[in-house]
This record gives sequence, C-alpha cells and structure tokens, in this order.
Amino acid sequence: MDLSKKSALVIGAGGLGGPALLTLAAGGVGRLVVIDDDVVETSNLNRQPLFGEADLGQPKAVLAAARLQQLFPAVQVTALNRRFDAGEAVELVSGADVLLDGSDNFPTKFLASDAALKAGKPLVHGGVLRTSLQILTVAPGFSGCVRCLFEAPPPAGQVPTCAEAGIVGALSGFAGGLMGAEALRLLAGERGSYAGRLFVFEARTGRGRLVLVRRRPGCPACAGTQPLEPSGPAGPVACATPAGAQP
Repeated sequence: MDLSKKSALVIGAGGLGGPALLTLAAGGVGRLVVIDDDVVETSNLNRQPLFGEADLGQPKAVLAAARLQQLFPAVQVTALNRRFDAGEAVELVSGADVLLDGSDNFPTKFLASDAALKAGKPLVHGGVLRTSLQILTVAPGFSGCVRCLFEAPPPAGQVPTCAEAGIVGALSGFAGGLMGAEALRLLAGERGSYAGRLFVFEARTGRGRLVLVRRRPGCPACAGTQPLEPSGPAGPVACATPAGAQP
C-alpha cells in the first residue's frame, strides 16, 4: 500500500521515538511530525540513534527532523520544539492518521491516550524500563485505553526514573522499531497486532506475553468525559507505565 499520503505524529525523539521515526520514514510514510521539548544529553547517546556527541545541548525535535530529512528526502518532516500539552493535544492528533507515544513521563502518556480517544485516532503506546518493554495500541471504539489499564498515573516516586533504574539501550531500539512497525500496519488499514493487547517483553528471559486490555466499564476516557490534564512537569521522569504492566 502507498503510504506517501499518510501522516504520523510522534511524541518524543529519543530512545523510543527515534527508532519509530526511522521505521516510519523507511516505510514510506509521507508526513511525519515530531514533538519534543528536550535537548540532547550525554546519557541519551547509548540509546537515541539520531544523535551524536556533536549534538549535545541542541533540541532533539529539530535535530531529528533534520537527520530524517537527510536520510529520506521524499518525507516531509516537521519539528515542534515544545511539550505535548493539553491545550493543543487534540488539534495535533486530529491532524495525523496515527499517534505514537514515545514520551518519558506518565502524565504525557495518559494525555496522549485521552487525546487520541477524543480525536478518534489510533495510538501506539510504548514504554521501557530496565530490561522490560511494553507496547499497547489504543483503537478508539474497539479496544481499551491506557486508563482502562491503569486508571491514573502513579504517585510521584512510586516508579524509578530512567536514571535510577537504567535501560538496556538496544531494548529502546527494539521497542521503538516495534512501535513503528505497528503504526505502519495501522496506516495500511490493518487493525494492528497490539490493538487491545498489551505486549510485554522481558529481555532477561527472552520471553514475551500478551495481556488483553478490554474497555473498562465507567472509563471516563472511553466515554469521552475525561478532561485533558497537563502533561508531565520538568524534572525526573520514568520511562515505562506503572508497575502493574511489568512481568
């Protein structure tokens, strides 16, 4: 299928978003929008393939767009050097065919799910922590959402940050590639391999499992009554969703 007329919005240009963007561009998606308000740090370089040491201190979204444009001149890439926030979330998501969430904090992940439901667009959610990854596709009207699974972000400090827990760099690339491949399936008209199914993979054992995510009765996001809440604050962040999803 020709995907040159399709578009994707990617939250985050780092360990998950970078590989996802590369997968989407290589797959022929015609328009990509990447939103990220962060800058490149030394600790990013082991798992964020679009950046190098010469890029330290520079905005990730702008760099990612420039690198992708060099590698894939036929793809239109737009950089938004700002946080994905509630004020423009639905408008941004509505302008794309699919949303990919590679953010690194819980409030943004819940906001992405809520906004996707309000816009009626599919979301590919991803997270990594230590040696585990997880992916879930939220298909409006068909599957459960992030709030069906977790209801609300965990209290601050309950889940360790990336710096505290660590991440296997290659696992981020694996997860981001899977997210990109899932988005390509959705853009091609397929339901998606992870629609309503949380995929959890543990690299220590090499084992993966799928957990059904059904629509939860009374879920305000699925019912369309959930107000959009602010995205994550600056400061320490976590890289995966709450501990309930870990194997």
